[in-house]
Amino acid sequence: MQKTTVNINEQIIKILLSAKILNQNRLKKVKNRMANNYKVGIVSNAELLYTYKHLLKKKKISAKPEIEHLLKKRAIRTLSGVAPVAVLTKHYKCPGNCAFCPNEKDMPKSYLSNEPAVMRAILTKFNPYDQVKYRLRALEEHGHQTDKIELIIMGGTFSFLPKQYQTWFIRRCFDACNKKTSQSLAQAQKTNERAKHRIIGLTLETRPDYINQKELIRFRQLGCTKIEIGVQAIDNKILELNQRGDTVEQIVKATKLMKQAGFKVAYHMMPNLPGSTPTKDFKMFEKLFSDENFQPDMLKIYPTVVTAGTKIYTWWKKGKFKPYSNKQLITLLIKIKKIIPNYVRIIRLIRDIPEQSILAGNKVSNLRQTLKTQLDEQGVECQCIRCREARENITGISKAKLFIVKYPASEGTEYFLHYSSPNKKILYAFLRLRLDQKFKHFIPELQDCALIREVHTYGKLISLGSKEKAVQHMGFGKKLLLEAEKIAKKNNFDKIAVISGIGVRSYYKKNYYKLKGTYMIKTLKK
Repeated sequence: MQKTTVNINEQIIKILLSAKILNQNRLKKVKNRMANNYKVGIVSNAELLYTYKHLLKKKKISAKPEIEHLLKKRAIRTLSGVAPVAVLTKHYKCPGNCAFCPNEKDMPKSYLSNEPAVMRAILTKFNPYDQVKYRLRALEEHGHQTDKIELIIMGGTFSFLPKQYQTWFIRRCFDACNKKTSQSLAQAQKTNERAKHRIIGLTLETRPDYINQKELIRFRQLGCTKIEIGVQAIDNKILELNQRGDTVEQIVKATKLMKQAGFKVAYHMMPNLPGSTPTKDFKMFEKLFSDENFQPDMLKIYPTVVTAGTKIYTWWKKGKFKPYSNKQLITLLIKIKKIIPNYVRIIRLIRDIPEQSILAGNKVSNLRQTLKTQLDEQGVECQCIRCREARENITGISKAKLFIVKYPASEGTEYFLHYSSPNKKILYAFLRLRLDQKFKHFIPELQDCALIREVHTYGKLISLGSKEKAVQHMGFGKKLLLEAEKIAKKNNFDKIAVISGIGVRSYYKKNYYKLKGTYMIKTLKK
């Protein structure tokens, strides 16, 4: 039976190779026809992808990239140019006592055991090496390239975890990508510079009140390039009512320090918290981008939901808290979408909490698509980065133009340089440059440096060394670096630094940047 199945798989692949038109509908028809002819079950895409790669390896067929893309599961996962790998730290006591946070036994604070990412972590007993290993295997089995990894470490307030556990956890994540056990984190990072799976970005989650100069220096030593902080609201009365334990003033201070150190800054925002209203929520989002004290680079928007065991569950049962209706929430989110600047990326719109765990609040799982449909009906297009990513759209890429957006943020000046289509509807690549007024920097190697906080080229993730034509191989990154260097020189900066991920250091070395401390730095010629 196994031989028959393999023959069926090979026949399907050969039919697809000879087809002039390839799409999901065509694939479905071929699979159904073969299943009927041989009286077997329908072959999965993963099986076909395995057969396709096996035949390629044996040189029995010629490559046809369209087939690989067609068989790839959830292709969108790597269409932002990197392969995201999310892992969870194990349960530790949390310093917070927030009214909205679930507190399930033996789970990281705010996470539920039936969330997909948590379930994967439970299967490995929260072992970082195994989490990364199995995630990489799953991505590869579904046809994704895994050369360039964005490692996302979740589990609540990372800063509150024991320092020894932090270092061990991250070292083992690097070891999994390196397929090699190291003796130290520094050794693991050095190995990763030339590993098959290179960690080009590392994200950590923490609270604003745990951000200080010393903590940011440590985060850099760990390899962190992006920090997600739980802001939730920028109103002290709402924060106090929800027992958040921090203040707007601490959020402002944390944001400034993170940007001065070159980190990408992501805010978690929670519309519909007790004490707020749709009007208050909208004003807070307006303030995020009109007040230079905030200006996050990215957003995760998590509308408040009621789950068992939380304080707001008690308030909801007593009638003291009532979530917005679906209509109120969608109206609010559409208004927010309309004011998002083109230099901001909305990473997520809902927490991945299963519907059965939500007792009250939003249960619409495809909220992003719902909003897009309504915006389309109004003839409005969201300007956020995620909605404009090029992905596989390279039609007209030769006409891409450089645009520069300049705005004040946290007592510095930010430049958002981007290559987009002439109408700015398709974003191909961008760079974030920060110029601070001269001050005694708490990170010595950054003294008097212009700062590149992010360089990103969108489009399908292309493996290292590949010659395939795609957005990632159009030279946008190098062009953006040169433009940033011009702006830095024009503003009398002699040096420019990049907060580089470990796995992308070699790229900057090719562009004459040298490793100093934990940053890639270049001296600018007069």
